[in-house]
Parts: sequence; structure tokens; C-alpha cells
Amino acid sequence: MADRPLESEGKRPAWTELNDLAAQEAGGSILFATDDWFAHAENLLSSAEPVWKEGFTEQGKWMDGWETRRKRIPGHDWCIIKLGLPGVISGVEIRTDFFTGNYTPKASIQATRLNSEMPTFKRDRRAGLAATAEQFKEIEVYESGCWKEIVPRTPLGAGYKDTARTFIEVSSKEVYTHIRLNMFPDGGIARLRVYGVCTPLSTLAPGELVDLAAAELGGVCVGYSNAHYGHPRNMIRLGRGKDMGDGWETARKLDRPSILTAGKDGIFQVPGYEWACFRLGFPGNVLRVEVDTNHFKGNYPDSVIIDGCFVQQNLERDNIENQEWQVLLPGKKLGPHHQHFFDVSEIADVGKINHIRVRMFPDGGISRIRVLGHI
Repeated sequence: MADRPLESEGKRPAWTELNDLAAQEAGGSILFATDDWFAHAENLLSSAEPVWKEGFTEQGKWMDGWETRRKRIPGHDWCIIKLGLPGVISGVEIRTDFFTGNYTPKASIQATRLNSEMPTFKRDRRAGLAATAEQFKEIEVYESGCWKEIVPRTPLGAGYKDTARTFIEVSSKEVYTHIRLNMFPDGGIARLRVYGVCTPLSTLAPGELVDLAAAELGGVCVGYSNAHYGHPRNMIRLGRGKDMGDGWETARKLDRPSILTAGKDGIFQVPGYEWACFRLGFPGNVLRVEVDTNHFKGNYPDSVIIDGCFVQQNLERDNIENQEWQVLLPGKKLGPHHQHFFDVSEIADVGKINHIRVRMFPDGGISRIRVLGHI
């Protein structure tokens, strides 16, 4: 039987709606960890929910997170993470799910911006390992102990449902490419989320055809009607979705008609829709659109409409529906587990836009949205 979300889970900071810059799906990676004895640090960056699993490994209890051994030498444990999406960090979420008697008591985060020429070192992801003296010497080139502290030493809660999440706002407006997560002194952390907006480090030429909504170009979800099974920000990730969890999926609308009927165009006649709104990384003129229902075979939307608008101010969730939206892509019938491509002949010329609204009828799941246009 499912548990209802705790009241505290409904009070998440607004910045948790932004993209996770460190997620593995975004290209985030662990470059170094002092210790991976019970469970390796790569688990921190998984987008999947932490799970409990009975049983033991050769090192000890199986845990879904990063867990170091009990420190018996001077110092504390830490790891270096290369962000998949460089950008401005608005806040971090540190989770200790299921780490109840072995969670990390306190943690801090440092950050820096490094160029792409920094050396990388081979990592062994097996449990039961710790960094060697040689590896400690190699990683000194990063000088990570001197990076700017963006999260001060902060107490964490035990891994119970009501205390496992710690949200910490970040006030720095600098662009970062790497972070260092510090444990004080040791223990377990299940997940690390680094919420923010990507800032592309390479220069894009005016007139270049790009996906204006892509997270790697600064696209970000600014509001939605429903995200029961999957957040709409997943639709602007890199590549194609890996499964149904890697997309936007809503609950079934309770006001859908008891008996569904279709119009002459084959599109169902339904009274409502679900929507998600995105601020584009760059304003531009849209020439092509892709709607991908990859993996959504029995729960894809019947149809989709995409609207666009250009506004000077940043849209807030409360005023999204009040904008003067123009239909960019008129109603299109969708199919299961399929990439749908629409060219300029099917797209309305609405001029330069910097926001889009995706409307699905009546509900369902979409894996990816691509909005190709000129900057």
C-alpha cells in the first residue's frame, strides 16, 4: 500500500524544480573519492530513488548511496564531482535515505570553475576500496581544498522518511564546473542533487540551428500542471529517454470523459489538458519540433499542442496561464513509443519566442521535446 507524501515533502524550495546539474543523465561524474568501502560514490548522482535491499556484501551491509568506512585515520572523507551541466547553482539537496545509524553527521560543499584541459584519472567503482597515496598525490593538481565554500558545514538528518532530506540554498551567482562534497567525518549519503541553470561555456553563433529548449543550453522548466510519475524537466535532457521514468508523465485526469470520442482529425475531444512551461536557453525562431514518446506504449498522450510567447520578465508559475500564448505547433495526434518530427510546413510562424508551453491531451507521458531554431 502506498504512503502519502509527508507534509514536509510538499514544502520543497522552489529551486528544486530546476535542472539537476550533477545527475549522471546530464553527464555528471565522480572524479575522485577518498573512500568507497561500503558503497561507491557514483550512487550519489543516480536519478533513481534510493532503495533498501536486504543482504550483505564482503564489506558489510548493502547500501544505495556513498558510504565510507568508520574513520580510523586523521582527516575526513570527500569526493570531487564534475558537473554534467556547468552553471549557476541555486541550491543543493543532500539525502540520507536508509542511512539511519550510519549517516554522515555533517557535510559541506566547495565549488570552482575549471577549464576542460584538467587531467582526469581512472576510477575503480568497486566497493571495498580507498584512495591510495599515489591517487591522493595525483588529485592535488585540482587544489580542491582551496575551492570556494558554497555550502557551509551543515548538520544532516538520519535516513528516516521525515528527516532524510536536507535542502540548502546557495547564494553564489558564479558559474561552476566542479564541486567537492565533504563528509564530516565519514558515513553514508544516499543522493546529492545540485539544482540550477546551465550556462554554456562554448560560444554559439547567431543563426546556428540548435535545440533552444535544451537543458545544456540553459533551458529550464518554470511550471507545470501535474508531475505525478515524472518531472517535465526530464523532457529537455540529453539524448533519448532510457525508460518511462526518464520523461514527463502525469496522473490520469479524473475529469476525462467516461466514453472517449474522436473528431474528424482523429484527435480525442476532451475538456482539459496537462501542461508544462519552459524558458528557452536562447530566444529564437522555431523551425522544427520533435515530440518523442519513447517507452510510453500504453500511456502516451492522444495529442499535443505547443504554444510560444516572448516576455521580457521571467515567467512565474502563477502567471503562466495568463500569458498571450500563440500556437506554435497546432494539435497533432501522437502514437506510442515513437519519435514524431514536424517541419516548418507544420509550424506556425509566431516570430521570436523565449518560452514554450507543451499541452498534452488528456494526460500521459512524453519522453523528450526538441524545439529547433535559430538563435
